[in-house]
Amino acid sequence: MAADMQDGVGGAISGINVTPLVDVMLVLLVIFMVAAPIIQQGVNVDLPQAGGAAIPGDEVALVVSVTKDGAVYLNDTPIDASALTAKLLAILEEKPGSTVYLRADHRVAYGSVVKLIATIKNAGIEKLGMITEPETN
Repeated sequence: MAADMQDGVGGAISGINVTPLVDVMLVLLVIFMVAAPIIQQGVNVDLPQAGGAAIPGDEVALVVSVTKDGAVYLNDTPIDASALTAKLLAILEEKPGSTVYLRADHRVAYGSVVKLIATIKNAGIEKLGMITEPETN
């Protein structure tokens, strides 16, 4: 019988060779480790530096960002400044008392930031926080 291996000569070895699987997994690991820093997520905003308390992490934050070229984002999604009020009103209906955090690049004109603050306040948002980088000494 072919399955009889009493004498140890010939026959099939029943086992899985995991060496090629490990090799492939290590190559994939190296590829992902190299590619991960290249993939940038979020909006690139150069924040001003100021002292302040950390943002509490107990709720999902609504973050309005303004880049140096004046583009407005709501939680990493590009949005027109005129559509921001309607979007914030809809969010406020779902979650009354929501806090909005504003991230503005330090090179954005002061007037643009004030207009955006007025837009957020006109949407009924009562809690508005400003996000900055910690001061470096």
